[in-house]
Amino acid sequence: MKSWKWFGVVLVAVIVASVPAMAGPIILTFEGINATYPSAAPPAAILNFYNGGTSSQGTSGPDYGISFSSNALAVCLNTPGETCTDASRGGLGDPNSQEGAMGFLVGSTAYLDDPAGFTTGLAFNYSALHYVGSVNVFSGLDGAGTLLATLPLPVTPSSCDSSYSADFCPFFPAGVAFSGTAESVGFNSNGDNIAFDDVTLGSDIPGGATPEPASLALLGTGLLTMLGLRRRRAQRS
Repeated sequence: MKSWKWFGVVLVAVIVASVPAMAGPIILTFEGINATYPSAAPPAAILNFYNGGTSSQGTSGPDYGISFSSNALAVCLNTPGETCTDASRGGLGDPNSQEGAMGFLVGSTAYLDDPAGFTTGLAFNYSALHYVGSVNVFSGLDGAGTLLATLPLPVTPSSCDSSYSADFCPFFPAGVAFSGTAESVGFNSNGDNIAFDDVTLGSDIPGGATPEPASLALLGTGLLTMLGLRRRRAQRS
């Protein structure tokens, strides 16, 4: 009897311990990278804002172990009554992700590096007014290794009302699933013609769903119930 009891306790402990390991996708909202909002030029280079370091303006965010190439910039997004660029979310999407996005002025590609790697998919919201773009997912850092996925990005329409004072508006969702483990992402376009927001690592849906601890607890309860029934049947026989 004791062995069954202790087995059940260990099983629950294993399930509970697995919750942090299944924390779900990482979502980069690009908020707070510019030291002030609205932010005038020059925009902040993102750099190590998500890597335990700072942006070019000395701001820091959550340490996800993720860094960006030096040409990746924090784009200031217009909100009603505040004009800082020609881009805006137009009030759509997460209300806590309305002031910042990611873009680049120099070169044709900006890189995201994640040495720990991520799986399943990549997703984001984007706006591309004049030129098409694309995103490549690689197994190595800085666009090295195997090409795991390519996602073409068509030009998006400008359809926000005048209160947002922006042509790059609104943003549209895009995502791609892949097999394997990715360590870098290349965001491609004719510089200064595309902006990305809510970059989601680990899902092909922007802001992808996070596993619910309550569901894991329910699973643990069900397994314990099954073990209890088996023990009773064994005793009866």
